[in-house]
Amino acid sequence: MSISTHVLDLVHGGPASGVWVRLEQKVGKNWQELHAGHTDSDGRLRELLPKGVDLAGIFRITFDTGAWFKQQNRPSFYPEVSVVFEIVAATEHYHVPLLLGPYGYSTYRGS
Repeated sequence: MSISTHVLDLVHGGPASGVWVRLEQKVGKNWQELHAGHTDSDGRLRELLPKGVDLAGIFRITFDTGAWFKQQNRPSFYPEVSVVFEIVAATEHYHVPLLLGPYGYSTYRGS
């Protein structure tokens, strides 16, 4: 059981390395940060979930897209992208990719 992500730059057709990513879990009405870090040279954060955290629940991955585009000297419309999802089957791997452009994005549940 794990959570990972992969950010792909749709304009340049490759990985988006150095994107700041934060994973949080909903606890009551509040969000609790579980892990944060930058994507690697392949645009990946291979393990977002710390050991010992229950995988069932509602989670949010936030990507600091505005800072990343600014580093690239490129304009963007979305200063950040947040993806909220619910995990019921806590025994599976959850991969949440972000396909990123300066004026749009897409995501899906990968494997």
